[in-house]
Amino acid sequence: MKIHYFQRYHGKENVATANTMLLLNRLYSYSPDKFFRFMKSELFLSSFEPEIKFDLQVKGEKSVADAVIEQESFKIVVETKITDWFYSDQLMKHLSIFGDEKNKALITISSELMAEDKKSKLESRLKEYNDSQKNNHNIIHINTTFEMLANAVQDVIDDRDYEMQDILDDYLEYCYNDGLIPVSDKWKYLRVKLASASMDFNIKENIYYDKAEHGFRPHDYLGLYKNKSVRAIGKIVAMITAVENDGEMNYKSEYGELTDERKKKIQRAIENGKMRGWDLQKIEHRYFFVEKFFETDFKKITPKALMGTKIFDLTQELGTDDLPNTEEIALLLKEKSWN
Repeated sequence: MKIHYFQRYHGKENVATANTMLLLNRLYSYSPDKFFRFMKSELFLSSFEPEIKFDLQVKGEKSVADAVIEQESFKIVVETKITDWFYSDQLMKHLSIFGDEKNKALITISSELMAEDKKSKLESRLKEYNDSQKNNHNIIHINTTFEMLANAVQDVIDDRDYEMQDILDDYLEYCYNDGLIPVSDKWKYLRVKLASASMDFNIKENIYYDKAEHGFRPHDYLGLYKNKSVRAIGKIVAMITAVENDGEMNYKSEYGELTDERKKKIQRAIENGKMRGWDLQKIEHRYFFVEKFFETDFKKITPKALMGTKIFDLTQELGTDDLPNTEEIALLLKEKSWN
């Protein structure tokens, strides 16, 4: 049974806030360096330096110290809504929470970005407030979404951060289950998985399998990785879980039609797994069916090989909001590379 890190099925703002803060807390516990990289990402405070600094021979007005250890002060106040139900009066009252910190940010998080007129009104009032203060440490406002926040965390971890990747996947699953991230965006995502041993079978049968307990972000495209490159991609047409209980196979369609032909492919996958010592029969697996795997060569140019899962936004990789057909995507990716 899969262990969840985050509460489910409550649909309340305090749960969304608690889960989001738990995600950030786990990131900090896992790696303070990656947490601060996240904080300095484009979504947050790119100008501040919250890490502890060690300086030698620091000159003051009357003396020179052998060493100084210091950290810039900062405070972030968070307001979370399920949708864009923010009110500037409430947000302005939050400003009293700040003190004389050098870096101050009011962050609003929701499933959607704040309406432009509402955001403009709030930031106009915030400017008036900042102008009325005696210090030069202005409060900034950052409006973001649960998805953008998760993407920013994804950007600072890599495929070898297994523990943190599991936590992020579970957070994403929670957000999708509670409607905090629109599933409609799945059309642009490519999920890359390791397929060294089974790649020939995967491509021949246009199927990929993984343990059902593994969480993932909804995606329309699946990529197969081997030898420092994504070697094939396909567009998903069905996702079906299967496991044997009491001597009988039980199938569940999560997406797409459960057909006799797909059941036969699952049986062939189970036999293929046995050849490699994998038990696909008694351990529940999820089977991803693609319309066709197309050959590509989307190279990883950094030294370390991929060790887990990698998510790509194809609109960013290809520089377009209108994705072509899968075969053309495969051809275009041959001209691209990734870290």
